[in-house]
Amino acid sequence: MKTKAIFYGLFIFVCCCVLQTAAQGKRFSSSSMKHGEEVTYDIYFKWGLIMPRAGDATFSYDRDRSVDNASSRYSMQFKTAKFFDNFFKMRDTLSTYYNDHNELIYSTKCTDEGGYYSVDKLTFTHGEENTKIHSLRYTPSRVKIDTMLTAVGNVTDLLGAIYYLRGLDRTKLQSGNVYPLTVAIGRDLVKIQFTYRSQSIVERGNARYNTRYFEIDIYDEAFENTKASAEVWMGDDDNFLPIKVRSKLKIGYAEIYYSESSDLAYALTCRIETKR
Repeated sequence: MKTKAIFYGLFIFVCCCVLQTAAQGKRFSSSSMKHGEEVTYDIYFKWGLIMPRAGDATFSYDRDRSVDNASSRYSMQFKTAKFFDNFFKMRDTLSTYYNDHNELIYSTKCTDEGGYYSVDKLTFTHGEENTKIHSLRYTPSRVKIDTMLTAVGNVTDLLGAIYYLRGLDRTKLQSGNVYPLTVAIGRDLVKIQFTYRSQSIVERGNARYNTRYFEIDIYDEAFENTKASAEVWMGDDDNFLPIKVRSKLKIGYAEIYYSESSDLAYALTCRIETKR
C-alpha cells in the first residue's frame, strides 16, 4: 500500500520551489496552470526486458468551492490497464484543495483496489512556525488511522507536490540546486529532496522534448536506494509539465510518460515533432 502511495507521489516530481511564498512553507504557486487544464500520463512497470503498460493517470485543475474556504481543486484519476485489471484492478482518485491565497487546506484519496475500499483525508492548519495535519483513513467497516502530524518547512500531500513544483522559475535553476519537501502519507511524514542537474532531451514516439532533469532522493523503505531513488524530466516551457518520471523500486522500475493534454495555460513549446 505504501509503495503504491509513494509511486503516486513520484508525480511529486515536484516539490522544489524557490518562490517567495515557499519560504513560508504553506503557500504554493499555480502560475504555470489555469483552470480547465487536463493532462494524461501513461504508466509502465519494467521487469528486465518486459515493460507492460500498467495504467494511466489524468490530472485536472478546476474551480471548486465544495470544501469550506476552498477555491480551486487539483485532481488525479488513476486506473489500471485492462491487462492488469485481470490481476489487480485499481481505480483511485486524489483531490487537493486550495484557498484564494493558494494555501493547501484539504486533500482526499479514494481507493478502490481489487475489492479493497478506503478513504484518506488530510486537513492542513498552517501556523507561523509549523503546519498541523489531521490524517484520517477509514474503510467501510472501521477507522484505520486518526492522528495528528506536525511538520516544519515545505509540506504537502502527494498530489499537491506537483502543484508546488510547477510554480518553479526554471530560468533561475542552477546545477546542484537542492530543494527539500515533506509529504504527508497516512501516519508518516516522508522526506524528499530534489536536486536539479541539467537540461536534457527526452525522446518519446515521434516527438522530442526539451526538459529540465532532476534527481529525487526519497527517504523511505519502499525504495531500494534513498539516493537518486527517482528521476524526473520537466518540460522546459512555461507549463513546466512533468514529461517523464523513472523510479527504481525493490522489484524493477516504474516509468511515467506524458501522453496528451488540453487547455494548458501556454503552448507546449518543449515538444518538437520528429520525422520517422
